[in-house]
Amino acid sequence: MAEQRKTRITVDIYGQQYSIVGTESSSHIRLVASIVDDKMREISAKNPTLDTSKLAVLTAVNIVHEYIKLKDEYERLLRKMNKEKDDDSDD
Repeated sequence: MAEQRKTRITVDIYGQQYSIVGTESSSHIRLVASIVDDKMREISAKNPTLDTSKLAVLTAVNIVHEYIKLKDEYERLLRKMNKEKDDDSDD
């Protein structure tokens, strides 16, 4: 099996530099970092007394919550699509 090429990029998240290595494109890694940075800044604006560790955990909790909601909606739509497909084949 061929080894995937790795990308190493430095990004800024909430004022800190992070070196991220992954198989995705550098633009994808920058997008992910930007979303995390935006979410941290959003939560920090509402809770300015949070230390960085607590802010990071709350950011992770919020992002996972959003992910689960999207995953559930995706699965619901897949079931609906499969049901409609099954209904059409019954005709």
